[in-house]
Amino acid sequence: MVRIYGHPFAAFYWKALIALYERNVPFEFLMLDGEHPENVEAVARLSPTGQFPVLVDGDRVVIESATIIEYLDLHYGDAPPMVPADPRVAIEARQMDGVFDDYVMAPVSRMVFAVLREEAKRDPHVEGEVQAALDKSYAWLDRWMTGRTWAANEMFGLADCAAAPALHYAHWAFPIPERHGALRAYRARLMARPSIARVIEEARPWRAYFPLKDRGGSPD
Repeated sequence: MVRIYGHPFAAFYWKALIALYERNVPFEFLMLDGEHPENVEAVARLSPTGQFPVLVDGDRVVIESATIIEYLDLHYGDAPPMVPADPRVAIEARQMDGVFDDYVMAPVSRMVFAVLREEAKRDPHVEGEVQAALDKSYAWLDRWMTGRTWAANEMFGLADCAAAPALHYAHWAFPIPERHGALRAYRARLMARPSIARVIEEARPWRAYFPLKDRGGSPD
């Protein structure tokens, strides 16, 4: 059985967890928190900077959420692949995975890190810069999602695994404007998908710890 290190409230752990549920892969979850120092030590040893998720399969260690998802495609479960087998088709899936990670989740993470700093050490420009970045991303994604059901190749896959946590947390902290109807409808489809709804429900006990929880958005 594969083992995976993570935390139920962490966005990039969500990506891998959604794929595990979609593919019906049995796994052992190893919690990363103060009550499990042995797991924290293991991740510090197994990954370059202590980042997670980390998947362990026998002697094989796989890091980076997108790579974990591709590894599961190759070795576990009988569901359709999260990344299309045709490399020409897979380009779109990998492109949109990067868009959600880099242009939605990364700005939100930047805001989280800024808020966690001591007030005297906070960069006063961060919030405006993050809002501006997300405004551009939301507008682009709304155009991209117009006429689409899923983010890439008209099939649920890698890009949607990335989109779910990114849009969940981004909309909570920086609500998607109502004028972006296609993006808001896509987000609603994501939140209603059983694998994603399960991940959200499992993370619910940690909601009070989200540093941006009182900024105006409403979590699912």
